[in-house]
Amino acid sequence: MSSDYYEVLGVARDASADDIKRAYRKKAMKLHPDVAGPGSEEAFKEVQEAYEVLQDPQKRAVFDRGGDPAHQGAGGFGDAGFGGGGFDFTNLVDAMFGGGSPFGGQGGSRRGPRSRVRRGQDALVRLRLTLAEAVFGVTKPLDVDTAVVCPKCHGKGSDGDSEPVTCTTCEGAGEVITVQRSFLGDIRTTQPCPTCRGYGSVIPNPCSECSGEGRVRTSRTINVKIPAGVDDGNRIHLDSQGEVGPGGGPAGDLYVELSVAPHEVFRRDGANLEMAIEVPMTAAALGTTVSVRTLEADREDMDEDQSSVEVEIPAGTQSGARIVVEGRGIPRLRGGGRGDLGVSLLVRTPTKLDGHQKDLLREFAESRGEHEGRASVHTSGSKGVFSRLKEAFGG
Repeated sequence: MSSDYYEVLGVARDASADDIKRAYRKKAMKLHPDVAGPGSEEAFKEVQEAYEVLQDPQKRAVFDRGGDPAHQGAGGFGDAGFGGGGFDFTNLVDAMFGGGSPFGGQGGSRRGPRSRVRRGQDALVRLRLTLAEAVFGVTKPLDVDTAVVCPKCHGKGSDGDSEPVTCTTCEGAGEVITVQRSFLGDIRTTQPCPTCRGYGSVIPNPCSECSGEGRVRTSRTINVKIPAGVDDGNRIHLDSQGEVGPGGGPAGDLYVELSVAPHEVFRRDGANLEMAIEVPMTAAALGTTVSVRTLEADREDMDEDQSSVEVEIPAGTQSGARIVVEGRGIPRLRGGGRGDLGVSLLVRTPTKLDGHQKDLLREFAESRGEHEGRASVHTSGSKGVFSRLKEAFGG
């Protein structure tokens, strides 16, 4: 036994497991015979021995009490290390490269077989909504193609009363050890058992429906509740509605990503709905009240009096003006009521006039001193007017 394993690795006596692994990795890479060349074998073995003791809590405790961990019940090096003239190559790989194995565990200890029953993967599907469905909420059926528990073997993977049996290759360990001789001695590496693929058991009579997987793929329909006020790109999380795991293991989660189809009339702007209507030039000049449809008109379960709203247009309204109807927009997801409905007005100028109508307009223009057709450049507020017009036409 070395006089001081801590000194060999160059760490303090209260060093953590991570500190010990980092120190070993640094020393091992420096002293490895392939790097340092002939003559470094003994120093490399000493570093390996120190790591074998200090990375094992039981062996380390024996050493800290002044005992010899190579000859205590905490385990020795007879088979796994230096008593046989070799070392466990898995320890070196794990420490130097931070590696592991499919079976978990630390260092060169036996990991044991992995379970046939594992949690399934999460799944992502997309669901198309109309604007009304997104705004007011809906419960919508969704077809999902996922893995479900095998209906024949109920996840067991075996046919009938057949049960898995212990693998004769690894004797249930789930892993096998191969030994190679080198100038350092016997190099032992641990690998998943090729016969049972690391499970430690084999299924002699696999289920004919799932081929021993314990699950099959199928299409099923679930009802997804869409809350009011969702937007394009929002995701809904459905717990345990994803893929069933191997061996009939717990299902993963299902994420439903929403996409909202464009509407021919309304445009969403945050919590507000925007729309544009045309009014005759005379109505804009004289003022009027018009009935405007609302998004509620797209819902079959809504009362008729909710499908429209009366909008008062003041006399002298200009094209591009926006009138706000409060509380007829989109419900806020986290409460706080609904947004507003913005109605942008486009004043329609008549394009076909008969002789009598032209005479009336000329008379009107003369009465206002506008018969010469002078034009003036308007600057104040023009940016807002053009912006509203652009939005109204979907630009």
